[in-house]
Amino acid sequence: MKKFMDKDFLLTTETAKKLYHEHAEKMPIIDYHCHLQPKEIYEDKKFRNLTEVWLGAGDRYGDHYKWRALRARGYCEDSISGPWDDRKKFDQFVESMPYFVGNPLYHWSHLEMQRYFDIYDVICPKNADKIWNEANKKLETLTARQMMYKFNVKTVCTTDDPVDSLEWHKLMNADKTLKTSVRPAFRPDKAINCEASWYVDWVKQLEKVVGYKIESISSFTKALAERIEYFHSMGSRLSDHALDVVHFVKASEAEANEVFKKAMKKEALTSHDLDVYKGYILVFLGKQYNKHGWVQQYHIGALRNNSEKMLKAIGPDTGFDSIEDEVFIEKLSALLREQDSTDELPKTILYCLNPRDNYALTVLAGCFQKEGVKSRVQVGTAWWFLDQLDGMRQNLETQMQVALLSQSVGMLTDSRSFLAYPRHEYYRRLLCEMFGNLVESGQYPVEELDTLGQIVEDICYNNAKEFFGF
Repeated sequence: MKKFMDKDFLLTTETAKKLYHEHAEKMPIIDYHCHLQPKEIYEDKKFRNLTEVWLGAGDRYGDHYKWRALRARGYCEDSISGPWDDRKKFDQFVESMPYFVGNPLYHWSHLEMQRYFDIYDVICPKNADKIWNEANKKLETLTARQMMYKFNVKTVCTTDDPVDSLEWHKLMNADKTLKTSVRPAFRPDKAINCEASWYVDWVKQLEKVVGYKIESISSFTKALAERIEYFHSMGSRLSDHALDVVHFVKASEAEANEVFKKAMKKEALTSHDLDVYKGYILVFLGKQYNKHGWVQQYHIGALRNNSEKMLKAIGPDTGFDSIEDEVFIEKLSALLREQDSTDELPKTILYCLNPRDNYALTVLAGCFQKEGVKSRVQVGTAWWFLDQLDGMRQNLETQMQVALLSQSVGMLTDSRSFLAYPRHEYYRRLLCEMFGNLVESGQYPVEELDTLGQIVEDICYNNAKEFFGF
C-alpha cells in the first residue's frame, strides 16, 4: 500500500518522479488569473487564525469549493460563510474532512497544511487541536506576501473592473519591498452585460471616471479604450471575460447604438439585441487588446445564481453557480473570425465549464493560429468545477490529441485564497504522471527524456512568461 500523500503523491512511474522532482517542482509560478484582493497583498495581510485564511472571514468572502461541500453536509449557512465562532467553524470543517473522500478538497486541504504549515498529520477530529495550534503559530509570521514567496510566485494577475482606480496597484508598483509582480487584469463584464439591472448605474460610474457624458455607443467605446490605456499604464497585459453564454452577430455601429440606447432606457432586450450589442463590444475590445499586445481570456459556460433564495440572502459569487449547457461554438467561431478578418485577433485563451465542449473548443482554437506566435489561440487549463483530477486529465489529454500541450501556458489558481498555490503542484504532478506514462508505455522515447523535461518546465512557467510578455 502506497503511503498517504508522500513526496511521490500521484507519481506512479520512475519517469514521472524524475520529471516532477527534477523539472516541475523547481519552477516558479505565474498565476495569471485569480481573485485575490490587491489591498490584502499591498498591506501584507496578517490573518487572525487558520479559519480566516482557510475558510473565510465570515463576511461571505472565502473559498466556494469548501463552502459547497459544507452545505452538502447540511450545516447552517452562518456556520459556513457567516459570522460563527472561528474555532467552531474550523472544528466543523475538520469533522467533515473524512467525508470528502474522492473530492479534490481532501487533497487540496492536506497539501495546504503540508506546504504552508509543515503539518503532515491527517486532518481529522483527533488531530484538530494540534493542527489549530501549530497553524496559528505559523500564521504569526506567515503573511499574505510570505505565502506567495513560499511558492516562488513571480507574477499575480488580479481581476479588476474597468472603473477601478487601481489605487492598490499604484502603491504596489511603487513598493520596492514587494518581490512578486502584481498586475491588474481588465474584467469588463459589466460593460458587456447590458441586460443586467445594474447596467445603467455602472455606465454612470464610468462617466464619473472618464469625466464626460456617455450618450452613445461611440462615447461608450471611447471610454472603454481610455480605461484600457490606463490599465496598460498600470502594467495590465490581460483581459478576462465571463462569457456565460456567447452572444455574437456581426453588427454596425448604428445597430449597436440602437441597442445601447434601449439598454440605457431599461427597455426589454431580445436575444438578437444581445447578439448585436455584445458582439460589437467584444470585437471592439479584442481589437483594442491586440493594439496593446494583450491576451484576452474567454471563460465560457457558467450558469449563475441558481438559488434565488440564497442570492437574496447572501448575494452573488458565494457558491451557487453551476454549469451552463448552451451550444456556443458557431457564435464563438464567428466572433474570433471577425477579429481575425482584419488581423486584429489578439492572443486568446479559451476556457469551457462543460466537459462536453473540450474537444470542440480545442479544435476551434487551432483554426486561428498566426505565424511567429506559439499557439496564439489556445485552450486554458481545466476550469472551476473541472479543476480536479478527472477534469484536468481530460483537458490535458484533449490538448495532447488535437493541439500542442507542449505550448500550453499551464495552470492558474482562479482563487480567492492565498492558500491556493498547491493547486499548481497538483496540476504539475498530474502532468508529469501523464507524460511519464507515455514514456513507460513506449509511446514516447526515453532517449528524448531531456526534451520532455524541458517541455514540462515550459508548461509550468516558461510558456506563460513568453506568451504574456512578462
